[in-house]
Formats: sequence, C-alpha cells, structure tokens
Amino acid sequence: MPSLTKKIIRGKPYYYLRECQRVEGKPKIVSTIYLGPPQSILDRLMRPEPAQLAIYEFGASAAVWDTAQAIDLRATIDRHVPKRASQGPSVGQYMLMAAFNRCMAPRSKAQIAAWYQKTALRRLLPLSSGQLTSQRFWDNMARIGDKHITAIEQDIASTVVSRFGLDLHCLLFDATNFFTFLDSFNARAKLPQRGHSKEGRDNLRILGLALLVTSDGQVPLFHHTYAGNQHDSVTFHSVSEELFQRCRSLARGACDITLVFDKGNNSEENLERVADSPFHFVGSLVPTQHQDLLSISRKAMRQLDPAQLPAVRSYRTRKVVFGIERTVLCTFNQELFDSQTQTLSREIAKRQRKLQELRTHLENRRPDSPGKAPTLEGVQKKVKGILRGRHMADLFAVQVRKNRAGLPRLSFRFRDKAYQHLRATLLGKTLLFTDRSDWTDEQIVLAYRAQHHVEADFRRLKDPHYLTFRPAFHWTDQKLKVHAFYCVLALLLLNLLRRKLAQAGIPLSIAKMMDLLTDIREATLLYPGASASQKPFARTVLADMDPTQRELVKILGLERYRSP
Repeated sequence: MPSLTKKIIRGKPYYYLRECQRVEGKPKIVSTIYLGPPQSILDRLMRPEPAQLAIYEFGASAAVWDTAQAIDLRATIDRHVPKRASQGPSVGQYMLMAAFNRCMAPRSKAQIAAWYQKTALRRLLPLSSGQLTSQRFWDNMARIGDKHITAIEQDIASTVVSRFGLDLHCLLFDATNFFTFLDSFNARAKLPQRGHSKEGRDNLRILGLALLVTSDGQVPLFHHTYAGNQHDSVTFHSVSEELFQRCRSLARGACDITLVFDKGNNSEENLERVADSPFHFVGSLVPTQHQDLLSISRKAMRQLDPAQLPAVRSYRTRKVVFGIERTVLCTFNQELFDSQTQTLSREIAKRQRKLQELRTHLENRRPDSPGKAPTLEGVQKKVKGILRGRHMADLFAVQVRKNRAGLPRLSFRFRDKAYQHLRATLLGKTLLFTDRSDWTDEQIVLAYRAQHHVEADFRRLKDPHYLTFRPAFHWTDQKLKVHAFYCVLALLLLNLLRRKLAQAGIPLSIAKMMDLLTDIREATLLYPGASASQKPFARTVLADMDPTQRELVKILGLERYRSP
C-alpha cells in the first residue's frame, strides 16, 4: 500500500512515495518515487492546465532545411542574385521557400503563406505573411535570368559533388515534358507549345525539361527547359556543349565519365559531338532499323552473370552505327519478354472485341434501317482508329467492302504468323551501342539500365503529392524557367536526403520518406502563469513517433532544430 515518507537531508525536508508489500510473509518496499521538497510538490499541484496547444509539421521541414544548409543553398543564390537588406527577404530566401514547398506540399504561391504557418519553417526561415504573397514571389523571381540559373546550378552541383562525394563515373541524360494550362492565345510564352505529350495531353501546350543526373543517388546536376514541340535529339544537340562543360568542371580531369542516353537523342551530329568530347557513352538503337540484329536467335546469345542480370542474354558484335563502327549488344530479357507479351495479348484481345462489335453492327444494318447509312470511307476510318497502336495494324488483316445492297461489310482475321515472328524477333530485345569496347557485356547492360534513375526522377516530378511540377501558375518563359529551377532544386534536396538515409541502412522511396517525415510533428503547449505576477511559459515536445521515425530523427540529427 502506498505511503508518504519524509526525509530530512542537510536540514531540509524531502518527500517520497513508497509502496510496501509482503514478500514471503515479510513486509518489503517494492517501489520508491521521489516527490521533492514541499515547495516543488506545491508548484506541481498548483500548475495550471495548458491554455493553448499548437501542432506544427516538424520532421520534413527540419530535414530539408538541414540539407539546404549543408550545401549553402541560400548563400549561393544570394551571391549570384544580390539584393539590399532594405528590400526585404533575399532572393535566396524566396527560392528556398518555393523549393521547400515543392518538397513537402506543392501548391500555388497564394497558398504558401497558410501552409508555412503550420510548419517549423516559421522558426527556421522566419518570414511574415505579407512577405509571402504571390506578388512578392513574382517580384523576386523576376530578378533571376538564364545566366543566374546556370551559374547558381553550376556552383551548387560542384558543392554537392565535393561535400557528398558523389560518384561521377556514370551520368544519365534524358528529357520529358509537362502539360500546362496556358491559354492558346498567350503570345508572351514561346516555350509552351503543342506537341507529343508524354502524359497523353496533346490538347494542351507542353513544356520540355531535360535532366542530367548521377546514377549515385539520382542527384540532378544540370537541367534545361525547352520548347514543348522540340525533338529530344534537337534538345541534346542544343545543350551538348553546356552539358560537356558542366561535366568537365565537375570531374576536374580526374574522373572517367560515361554518359548514358536513350535512342530519342540519337543523330549522327550528336554522336560526333560525343566522340569529340573526352567522355564515353552508352546508348540504345531503334530495333526496327536493325533487322539483322533482331534476327539473332536466343540460342546464339550468351547467358549473362545470373547474380547481376538474371534471365538476361546478349550477343556482342561490331557494327557501323551513324557512320562509325561501334560495339553493339543485342540483349534478350525474359522478364521484359513476358511483360511485353502480356501487354500485347491484352491489346490484341481489345482490338478483336472492337472489330467484332463493328462487324456485328454492320451486319445488323438493313437498307431500310432508320438513320444515316454507314459509308465505306467512314468504316475504314473507324478501323484505322481501332488498329491505332504499336504493331496492331500488322497483326490484323482487315477488309471493308460493299455488299449487293451497297452497304459496307467488314471481315478480319488475326495474322498468327506475324505474331509469332514478332515474338521471335522483337519482344524482349534491346539493342545497345557504345564506344566502351573495353567494358564487359554486364557493364554495358548495367550502365544502360541505370537510365531508370532519371526516368524515376521524372515520375517524381509528376507525382501530385511531393515534388510535382504542377501547379505552374506562370505565364511567361522567364517565370516558367525559374519555376523549373526551384522544382529541380527540390528534387536535388530530397534525393540527397534519401541517399543519406540509404547509406545509413534505411532505404526508402521518396514518397515513403516524406510520409514518415511530414508525420513527425512538434507540439507546443502554452501555460498561463501560476499567479498574476508570473509570466506564461511554453513547453515544446515532439509528438509520438514510431521506431522508424525515431531512427530518422537520430540519423538526420533533427533534435537540434527543436524549439527551445
């Protein structure tokens, strides 16, 4: 049973709460809790309940702030785009705020102030609501020109490589585009154009973005915005000199760099430029342009190292490609073959169903049926639409002709021989070429497979929750370029953060990492004074965390950013 016990220590009383129980028939003290001196007990009893409770997002804010500090991001921007202190927050502060928002909760400039007030950034990067209006963002964005973006990005890339020890042996280049909602009659913006949207939004104006990223951590070192209707090979040609210069400055002559790019960047002139540079390359070829390589049987291919590349075979040869003899690999991937076969079978079944429905509809049509009679040209147009898609027109033999009543009739059959030829020659195969004749087949294939890193970065920039390029509420080329710039900065910060965790033994996707970090919250309790003469006081604690979140806080050292 608990009892209160007083002890006199150096002439002062101290109280303890003890609990005594019988153990083996004898009384024994099983627990003792120190309560303190009388005044301390009184203070605790008289302590008021908290008058207010405020909860703020902490984990992601502290993590991205710490990463930005590690690469001197704000100082680098302010060095290239200086501004007088009397003119308010610096350009670097605004760019940090825009990049942080893209990292955690992408939204329009008009909504950033409300989001900011619910995060720990209000302490780490103190700004007033009046300084976070759309107009203030636009005013500061207007100060940043193309030369500033190039110089800032070059300095940041150099800092990142040196401080994080990034491996530059394999660099990946690729391009994509983003749809925008710019009005068709907005003549101020020349970059957003109608073209082939990689998101299927051909009805909207699109903006192109090219990236150079490391295979080590998927960290972007270079970006370029371009007109949405520009072909990838033209883009590569237009940025090649700047790209090579960036690589030279980062490598400082001490690194053997291999550029990896896909077949969309191929052209004779582009490959001549790569050949004239000090860098090597690994690329891919359009398979249908090399039927001799596709005809190589799987039996003639060599099984690659199963530990590194399970279910992959290759055939190595030399061939003149774009005017120069190169090492060429024809590879077959069983997993890719199975996936492509499954997709193709689904598309074939879909076309068969639609053609059957059209044929039945035409057969049920009578000369006296109401409505406008179908025409031969109209049916042929429908058939063309049904068979739109890769390989579909080659896999179906379709005839449209008139019957005695003058009505169109449809007949079709599936070309099984063409299907079997496709399975034997194209499906599962990839054609690679390189100037790295000293590399093994495994090295060449693994280097090209690293291309998925830059493709993953593009998917992240299209993720609606974190890092998304949209919304992009800007209507001029200059503002769109700055928007792309801070989106790439956000991508850089999160990839560095993810890389740091992976090196510490916690491999996470960016989405999972951000879900965990944004759920780490800081709770501030405001207590009134115990009496009229005492001032109110606040106590800030981190809310409950799961074991993984506690490990993230420890590895990233986020405790030092807690409110005192």
